[in-house]
This record gives sequence, structure tokens and C-alpha cells, in this order.
Amino acid sequence: MKKKLIWIGLPVLAVAAVAAYGALRPQDDGAVEVEAAPVAKREIIQTVNAIGRIQPVVQVNISADVSSKIIRLPVKEGDWVEKGQLLVQLDRERYVAEVESAEANLRSAQANAQLAQENVVRAEKDYERFRELHAKSLESQSTLDSAFATQEVERARHRASMDGIEQARASLKQARDALSKTTLYAPMAGTVSQLNKEAGEIALGSQFQSDVIMVVSNLEGMEALVDVDENDVVSVSLGDRASIEVDALGGRTFEGVVTEIANSAKLSAAGTTDQKTEFEVKIAITDPSADLRPGMTASADVVTEVREAALSVPIQSVAVRTREQIVGGGGAKAADGAAVPELAVEPDKEGFAEVVWVVADGRAVARQVETGIQSDSYIEIVGGLDEGESVVVGNYRAISKDLTHGAPVQVSGPPGGEGENGNGPRV
Repeated sequence: MKKKLIWIGLPVLAVAAVAAYGALRPQDDGAVEVEAAPVAKREIIQTVNAIGRIQPVVQVNISADVSSKIIRLPVKEGDWVEKGQLLVQLDRERYVAEVESAEANLRSAQANAQLAQENVVRAEKDYERFRELHAKSLESQSTLDSAFATQEVERARHRASMDGIEQARASLKQARDALSKTTLYAPMAGTVSQLNKEAGEIALGSQFQSDVIMVVSNLEGMEALVDVDENDVVSVSLGDRASIEVDALGGRTFEGVVTEIANSAKLSAAGTTDQKTEFEVKIAITDPSADLRPGMTASADVVTEVREAALSVPIQSVAVRTREQIVGGGGAKAADGAAVPELAVEPDKEGFAEVVWVVADGRAVARQVETGIQSDSYIEIVGGLDEGESVVVGNYRAISKDLTHGAPVQVSGPPGGEGENGNGPRV
């Protein structure tokens, strides 16, 4: 019987304890549980992120202007070369023959010009003699006219022969230029960072499409070439600071400065749903390392704006809502009939407004705000809030959906404790 009473008594005690707890705890009045923190001033750094690759600031593609077989390649990839050092020797026999042919053509043209000059002199003398005889009525007018015509023909032939000399000289100059291009020298001191051909292969010379034999780079000056989205590039300016993280070096970070911004866009996946419009941006690395290699993948965070002491709130505190979503079904009064501050919201032309939820007298009050720059965690408040006011910072569902103007709230502190990194004073 005692055991039976004990077992019966335990549920009774549990029910009593629950009843007592229910009597002591606040009654559930439909309050939304939220986290809040005060509006504070802090440094906000706005950045633009972009992905790209590492490359030398100065690099030269070595290619041939004439087509020929590579007969000598005295360097290999990774070699250091000095300015003027021999890099490539092409087969030059064909171009030597062309020079010799052009020289012969020049000599022939000069000889023809000399002969034409002698013919001019003879024709001029004949004309002068016939003119004197005609003056003495010893030659007819027709003979004189024929001598004059012969003189003019020979003069024209002489002018043509002189033009032939100029053409022959131009051909010889062109042949000599082609011959000189069979030997390629280093245009600068640097490292052979890429070697694409070997001795015995054909170098395809072209002025319109380069056949790169090798690349000579100055590895002491490196830069990151990154692709910036069209929506972000308008915020990037020359001279902006950047931090560059290189994947191959264990996420090591380097400092850099924006030195060049492309004027024209680069399209990828054009005509598809994945189409992207980006602009190439060059970031010079101010503290390069010998470990950096051309082609390494890099991620850059470009600092586009800095506010030293900006009034700000966590990004998630700002909601974009319509007036109907803000008011809910309560109108100017809360669900429990209590009066709330008048809602002052002016939606944009699409019907939306940026608001934060200010905690006042245990209720969430919608406050329209004007925002400025933002970092990864915080957004600047240009107008609409005062320092120290308590705003809802969580949870996300409450901020974006559940809260309405004047709704009662049950407040706890922000996640993370005290301070700027989520550690503000509890409300």
C-alpha cells in the first residue's frame, strides 16, 4: 500500500510544480522572441571581392616576325636572361639568298639608270645639233620635232630607271630586315617564365597572329589580374587598396594597389542564363614574394570606401518591406489594442521601404532608414536612427516576416556577447 501511494504521489507533485512555474512565469501575450542590440558607431570598410590570377607586371611574348625553322634555342624555362642576350636563332639561308637577290637587282637597276642617263645625254646633243641646222634651214621642222620627241622619251626612261633604283633599294631593305629577324634577342632582363617550342620546330611568323615561342617576365614585380562584376566596378577607383589571397600559398595574403581598370567589358557565357559581364582590374602587389608564380589563382578584396566612425547596425537588421507587410493587420494599434507610434514610412516607386525594428516599451516599432556603405557584417545608417537606440538584430525570420509595427516582443541580447564583433551591451 505504501509503494502504491508513493507512485500515485509523484505525478501529483509534478503537476503541482508545473502549476507553480506557470504562476510565476510571465503570461504568454503573443510576444515575438527577438534579439536586440544598441545602434553604435564603428569603422565600416566596404570591399569588392574578385577572383583572378597572378601575373608579372612586365612580361614580353617572344615571337618571330618571319617563318622559319628554329635551329638554335640556347635558353630553357626558368633561366635568367639579360637584355640583348640571344634567345632564338632561326634558319636564315632563305633570307640570305633573298638579300643577295635584292642586292643584284639593285646593281642591275643602277646600271640601267646609268645607260638611260647616257641615252639622255646623246638625245640632248642630237636635238641641239638639229636645232642649229634647222636655224640655218639645213634640216626640216619634222626632223627637229622627231629629235625633240626622242630627247623627251629618253628623259622619261631615265626617270623610270631612277624609280627602279628606289624600288630595288626598298626591296633590299626589306630583305635585310627579314634576315635580321631570324635572330631574336631579349628585349629586357628577366626570367624565361614560359617556353613553348624546341629546336627543330617551325616558328610561324605573322604580324596578325603571334606564334609565341617563349615569354620573358620580370618576376620582381607581380600583379593580380581579377574580374570584377559590372555592378561592383563602378565603386572601384585607381589607387584603392586591396588584400590578395593566393590559394597555392596556403591562403597567404598580400597587399596591393589598383593600377588599371578596363574600359570595356568582358562577356562570358553570352546568350545564356549564366551570362556574366565583368571588367578586368589590375592590382599591383606591393609586397611580392619569391613564392609567387604566374598563373596562380588569387582572390582580391578591394577596399572601395572606409568610414571611421559610422553609425551602423548589423546587415540583417535592415529589412525591405512593403507598407502592408509592416502594418500587418493591426493598423495604428497593436494586436492587444495598445496605441503605438504613428508609422512614418514612404515607400519607393516600387512600393518598398528599408526599415529597422526599434524596440520601444516592449514593442517593435518600424523605423524607415537611409543606408550608406556596408561591410561584410554591418551597414551604415545615414538617417533614421540615433546612437544608442535598441534595434532588433535577430532572428532573421522575425525581422523579415514575423514582426509588425507595434508587435510585442520579448528581448534577449545579441548572439556572441559584448563588443563590436557581435558583443554589444545586452538590452
